[in-house]
Amino acid sequence: MSGIEVRPFRIEISQGDVDDLRERLRRTRWSGEIPGQGWSRGVPVDYLRELAAYWADGFDWRAAEARLNAFPQFLTEVDGQDIHFAHVRSENPDATPLLLLHDWPASFVQFVEVIEPLSRDFHVIAANTPGVAFSGPLTAPGWSTGKIAGAFVEVMARLGYERYGVQGAGGGAWIAVEMGRQAPESVLGAHVNGLVTFPSDDPADFAGLTEAEQGRLARLQHFRDDMMGFNVIQSTRPQTLAYGLHDSPVGQLAWIAEKFKEWTDPAADLPEDAVGRDNLLTNVSLYWFTGTAGSSANLYYEMAHDPSAYAPKERGTVPTGVAVALPTDVAIRRFAERDSNVVHWSELERGGNFLPLEQPAAFVEDVRAFFGAL
Repeated sequence: MSGIEVRPFRIEISQGDVDDLRERLRRTRWSGEIPGQGWSRGVPVDYLRELAAYWADGFDWRAAEARLNAFPQFLTEVDGQDIHFAHVRSENPDATPLLLLHDWPASFVQFVEVIEPLSRDFHVIAANTPGVAFSGPLTAPGWSTGKIAGAFVEVMARLGYERYGVQGAGGGAWIAVEMGRQAPESVLGAHVNGLVTFPSDDPADFAGLTEAEQGRLARLQHFRDDMMGFNVIQSTRPQTLAYGLHDSPVGQLAWIAEKFKEWTDPAADLPEDAVGRDNLLTNVSLYWFTGTAGSSANLYYEMAHDPSAYAPKERGTVPTGVAVALPTDVAIRRFAERDSNVVHWSELERGGNFLPLEQPAAFVEDVRAFFGAL
């Protein structure tokens, strides 16, 4: 790695910032709520009070910081924007480089449970998307999926990797697929989970769908009807939202915890039942300490205002593997195959959008199976 282009990084949050967080949590001005509504109108106040109290007085940030710092980390600047990533080289001389890309509102914390097992077979690069955590705040507009994909192609080149795999979840899946389109000579395969596929305007798309596929379409429709509020706000007025989330740690906590409730396996009653309480709060803490609530929201704005985002594209040629978490995902194979060269399709009985945290063993096994076959 070039010392000029790629520089070592270590997480070192000041004690003053840690103390400030705890003080703000203890001074929260709590909202009331209509009794008996559960999660139907948002995060219940009793749950959030308990989680915030643990964040203030039980959660050990220094232990979380040390755990993250056990992974070698780096920064590199692309188009004026710092990009942060962990880079764990495998002891296996035949290891394949593998770039891991998270979804919003996660961070590279999404991969803490899988970096070590994956590093037995891969050189692992677990990145923060531009605008998130130490890859933020954003310094300029325009960071669309296409631009982010191009930036990560450049990052991998700087690391000296000519051929590599990419894995992405949700929004990270879109970036992974786009990297394959932009650099098919470099991306040997893209493995994705939490993939969102859409039917076209052709009525033939709906002919012969299985009962399970019809259920996934209904799940996608429910998401569009009842779960898109965050998307509408972040796609239209991210700056206005940023003031509240940047000033109130409980606001930031609720904004993220709601998604970890709704996008994880419904067999888990609470977000921490799916991903672990300390993992959840480590992720939220990164957003808080780096002040990237607003810049992470801007990723949605860029997608909504990018004319090319949803324009028809040529079918990708890079081999693509799709892991579907049956309790939550909406991906339908024929739609995925229309857009990508799908050579691997697996359906997992458990898990949700944050699969590396929810089902790390199954995630690692599926990634190994896909790239092993290539």
